[in-house]
Parts: sequence; C-alpha cells; structure tokens
Amino acid sequence: MSSYSTTGVPCTWMRGGTSKGAYFLAKDLPSDESARDALLLSVMGSPDERQIDGIGGADPLCSKVAIVSRSQRPDADIDYLFLQVFVDRAVVSDAQNCGNILSGVGQFAIEQGLVKAAPRTTQVAVYLQNSDQIAELTLKTPDAQVTYAGDTAIDGVPGTSAPVLQNFPDAAGSSCGSLLPTGSIVDTFDGIQVTCIDNGMPVVVLRAADVGITGYEDRATLDNNETLKGRLESIRLQVGDAMNLGDITDKSVPKMTMVSAPQHGGAISTRTFIPHRCHASIGVLGAVSVATACKLKGSPAAELAVLPDTVAGDVLVQVEHPIGQTGVLMNTDATGVDIKVNKAAIVRTARKLFAGKVFPSSG
Repeated sequence: MSSYSTTGVPCTWMRGGTSKGAYFLAKDLPSDESARDALLLSVMGSPDERQIDGIGGADPLCSKVAIVSRSQRPDADIDYLFLQVFVDRAVVSDAQNCGNILSGVGQFAIEQGLVKAAPRTTQVAVYLQNSDQIAELTLKTPDAQVTYAGDTAIDGVPGTSAPVLQNFPDAAGSSCGSLLPTGSIVDTFDGIQVTCIDNGMPVVVLRAADVGITGYEDRATLDNNETLKGRLESIRLQVGDAMNLGDITDKSVPKMTMVSAPQHGGAISTRTFIPHRCHASIGVLGAVSVATACKLKGSPAAELAVLPDTVAGDVLVQVEHPIGQTGVLMNTDATGVDIKVNKAAIVRTARKLFAGKVFPSSG
C-alpha cells in the first residue's frame, strides 16, 4: 500500500440515489483481492465509527465502492462490482448489489471513456458482477455529454437532478438462485411469519407488529431498540442456509424489512435493517424485492399492501420508508410461487461530487 500512499489512486466521489460512494476504474486498483480490500478500508477510514482518517461518511450508506471496467461480454457495455466497506469492522463485502450506487456508473463510464454517449439519451447495459445479471440504464446525454442537471426529484435527496431509469429484467434469484429460495411464500422462524425473497436483493419481509413495533418509528428509535435488533438478528442468522446464502454472520445480506400498512398514500410502509443498522430510507433493489413481495398472495406484505385494482400491465408500487417513498414500476404475470416478473424498473438520480486522487494511509 506504500506506493499508493505516495501516488494516490484516481477516484470519483459521487452521490448515487440516496447513497454516496467512491468510483474506481478496475485497472487503478490492486488485482489481488486482499490488497484491494486493505486499500479500500484505508481509503474509507475503516474500522472506525467516525471514519475520521478516510473519506467514508460514518454511515453504511456513505461507505460504498463501485469498481467499473469495460465489459468483454456481448450483452454488456461495462462491468460493475459493488463493495460495501463496513464502518466499524475491517470487512469489505461483495455479497450484495447496490442499486443506488448503480445510478452513477453509467455517467462515470462515459466520462472515463468506456462508453460513447449518444446525442440525446444513452442506453448502458451493465453487468452486475455481484449477482451475474444485467441491468439496463437510460441516461440523459444532451449533445452527447453527461449531465447531472435535471428536474427529477427523489425522496431523501434535496433538489433535483437528471433522471436515471434502471430496469432489472433478470433480477429474480440473482443472489439466492430463485425468487423464493425457500420454495414457499411464507416461512416461520422464531414463531414469526416471514417471506424470504430475492428480486435483485435478498430480503426477509415480516410484519412490524410481529416484532413489537408499529413500523412507523424513526431510525434513531429503532437503532436504539436492542430487543428488536436481537430478534431480527436471530431470524437473519437462521435464514442464511434457507436462502442459499450460507453462513451470513459477516455478510450484509439478507436485509430485514418490517412492513406495516401505508400511511402516506403508498402501497406499503417499511423499516429496513441493513443488516444491523436501520436504513435511512430503503435500497433500490431492496425496494424492488419488497414491491414484489406485495404481489405474493398470502405473504405478510400482501396482507398489508394497498395496490391498484388492476393486475395486468405496469403497476406503480410506492414503497414508503422513513424519509419518503420509492416507486417501483412492476409488471408481473400469475400469482403464487410461480409468479413471473416481466419488469422491475425504478428512477434514481446521481451527482458527481469530486474527482481526483485519494490517498490511503502509509501504515
């Protein structure tokens, strides 16, 4: 790491959706995984609750990394590896995707010369290395240039920016092998009914009331509820094998989402642990998985959800979270365990915050 401490590493710091992270070209990082992870821990300032000696934001939502390269696949323009750098532990995890950080990889790829922009809008096919799937991005590129300016607002981010449409055509089972990895809509752990689902993000969905909360508490209240956190972790550790994720003790998946009836005109209200701290909002792919669970008859989410009467065509499922709502455009066929997801699309925004070199510590 000593050479990087002297020369620095080219880095772009971006807000992607409701997260922030460091974007790197794969060629600029060590090819050895352990050396790469050590470098990223130093860059972020982990492990340390304040991340005072790095660029991390002392929050899991601001301690993320995107590694991007030109793809050799015929069905993709770029490859994207997402890494979650833990704040208070020396852990770098590739066990999940991040749809928020995905919001910025298309612009980053264009600005780094990996993708050529089209005159008005640019389609970017992204291979998600974490889950072996393709995501389709649609970006605004007036005059074949990246723009971050626009009139699209998303809850959890002040102001407006250019829209980024994300579609996940083959998200089902991306991490667990199937949409419902246990083979059931409802399973029971510790006497609590849950839905184990993976439509881009492994999520355990359960009723808030079943774990002793209303589901409308603020983030700080839930973070300080040690009884709740203990119950959620007990269930989470049990579902690892059931969801084909193995030992998840040191993994950031599955997410634990507690649902309740909507309060603000949406389809469902959520509070999500990721996995040990309450999410300020909800992750992009987490929202996709929860929206899908709302369409599974008999599931905890479906029993509480308020959905449009129509069952055909595109349906907008608004997922409420602590700071607003995330809309997921769903198109599904049939019901039950044989449900087929034709579309799961979401609108995000991104903004470049700075670009230059980041310097890890010399220690």
